[in-house]
Amino acid sequence: MIILGAEWERLLHVIHTEVALIMETKHYKLKLESAIGNLAIDYAQELNAEQLAVVMAESGPMLVIAGAGSGKTRTVTYRVARLIECGIPPSNILLVTFTNKAAREMLHRVELLIRTELRQIWGGTFHHVANLLLRRHAPVIGYSNQYSILDQEDAKSLIETCVNDLKIDTKKERFPKGEVLQAIASLSVNRGVNVQQTTDERYPYFSHLSAQIAEVLSHYQRRKVKINVMDYDDLLLNWKRLLSEQENIRRLYAERFQYVLVDEYQDTNQLQADIIDRLIGEHRNLTVVGDDAQSIYSFRGANFENILQFPKRYPGAKVFHLETNYRSTPEILRLANSSINHNKRQFKKHLHAVRAPGRKPVIVPTSDGSQQAQFLVQRILELRDDGVPLSHVAVLYRAHYHSMELQLELTRRNVPFVITSGLRFFEQRHIKDVVAYLKIIVNPNDELSWKRIIKLLPKIGNVTAGKIWALVSNTTDPLKAAESDAVLNTVPKAGRESWKSFLKILQTLRAPELLNQPSEMMQLIVSGGYEAYMQTQFENYDLRLEDIHQLSNYATQFESLERFLSDLALLGNLEAEDVLTADASDEKIHLSSIHQAKGLEWDVVFVIWLTEGYFPSYRALEDPEGEEEERRLFYVSSTRAKDQLYLCYPLMSETGPYRHLIQRPSRFIKEIDEDSYEYWTIDL
Repeated sequence: MIILGAEWERLLHVIHTEVALIMETKHYKLKLESAIGNLAIDYAQELNAEQLAVVMAESGPMLVIAGAGSGKTRTVTYRVARLIECGIPPSNILLVTFTNKAAREMLHRVELLIRTELRQIWGGTFHHVANLLLRRHAPVIGYSNQYSILDQEDAKSLIETCVNDLKIDTKKERFPKGEVLQAIASLSVNRGVNVQQTTDERYPYFSHLSAQIAEVLSHYQRRKVKINVMDYDDLLLNWKRLLSEQENIRRLYAERFQYVLVDEYQDTNQLQADIIDRLIGEHRNLTVVGDDAQSIYSFRGANFENILQFPKRYPGAKVFHLETNYRSTPEILRLANSSINHNKRQFKKHLHAVRAPGRKPVIVPTSDGSQQAQFLVQRILELRDDGVPLSHVAVLYRAHYHSMELQLELTRRNVPFVITSGLRFFEQRHIKDVVAYLKIIVNPNDELSWKRIIKLLPKIGNVTAGKIWALVSNTTDPLKAAESDAVLNTVPKAGRESWKSFLKILQTLRAPELLNQPSEMMQLIVSGGYEAYMQTQFENYDLRLEDIHQLSNYATQFESLERFLSDLALLGNLEAEDVLTADASDEKIHLSSIHQAKGLEWDVVFVIWLTEGYFPSYRALEDPEGEEEERRLFYVSSTRAKDQLYLCYPLMSETGPYRHLIQRPSRFIKEIDEDSYEYWTIDL
């Protein structure tokens, strides 16, 4: 057989890599044997019985169901140490985690146990490991080893360049911006489905454009290869390509990685699971660790079936359970167990505590959202007086807009807080956009708000916005001046239709009967074009739309637009004066979405807005799997608490025209055992 050209280069590449890996392994094995000497770890002394069973298990596929607070990191750490102690070279172990920080922490702990450095172990995120492999083998899939990795901003810019390359008429109708197209591409790759299916299922308002979207993203893929760049998702996609298309390379690493450990397996997507399946060789020495009861990221593409179906994917797999919880009191765990038991699709588990008994969780109904916020702040201040530092307290919520009234109350009362789930509610771009419309109705001379709104319109940029402002600002009535022919002629022809639509919205908002209805004004702004704008601009447009609806609901309590804007302005000025650091200490309460709080813990946890439609989210319940994932979210929120847990819900809402709408408590409150909590009534 004669081997020519590219095939010869590929063969030489594989031979060279394999020889280097063999030499590296032999060298390090000798070094390690010398270092650990007669070192022996007393595993039975260091671990509980559940953890010990995992650490001492023989080879083969293993699924470790690690309940909340059960010492998962400790178990994985000792498992790696045990493998090394048994003579497995670190370079033959692959440890995949969801953050590089987690990998570094685990490996550092192993180094302390075996008292030697572990530079040769392969550890890190899926993307980190993918990059290491692709730097060695990129040429066999059409890239050079010197490829660049695009950050999100660069990827978005390149996608928008592809839209221009294909001469798509974005003037004819609103076409999704780069951020949205990037989200569609990412979700398609990670779920393993085509672009059209992703568009139809997750972005149905762009279904009529799915063919064009697919064309843009196909062109984007070709452009990346041509200019030798990969985006974040390409790292995984091309790792899978290496293993699928290059059998020699797949076999090389299947033999190299004698033991593979994957942390947080419940959060893997279809692509990541496929990579692991291909990487495991005949030895099948795969250990995956995770908790199906904490699988809460389906919106990112995580596939709950990966952990649920693991025993079927790997026949003969051993299943271990870590159910001893070191974090929470028995009372908190009893409530959490009571809730999660209602899920049908799960690995049954029952967390039990090692800590001494404490106080029961507390359920607190309030009259409305404002009273809920007042209760939380008052109780938090009482806890501080009792010696609980503010930094040991967290308020968790299902969606960011749920924290709006609480942020207002904390700011009014000068209680310091930090938000781990993003910007403060009123600092978000979409909130500031809508409020800008209202500001120019009250103050037509507000230059910043004028320019902010004008630049939202298609085909109008900074220069045109400046020209328009120069024309209207020199008049006694800028709102009336905006309707002049002089202003219309300043607007580029491509943007004149949108300008006329904008003027109609302004005319409607100026109607005398609306000036005392800020809630209705915001709804008109949204329906008058801002919702369509959000669809093209934001990949999470639906969540932002909920934010605006919530702000609109909040505005119903004000008798005039001026009072509403004044209230917001005063709060903004308080933040600008940095009252959030007025406390002598630097401690702050943590406000966080539950998704952001996973993996964290606090002495005291408040979970708010536990009403039907809010938590569980009405939108999530539209999915057949939605209720069980929402219950897993409730389980995650409850198990963040170490000492005290408060579950709060308003009894009444002021939703648009339906004032004083009675709300039902969340099903997650109604279904837990009655003797697992206390019931408080409040009088503020």
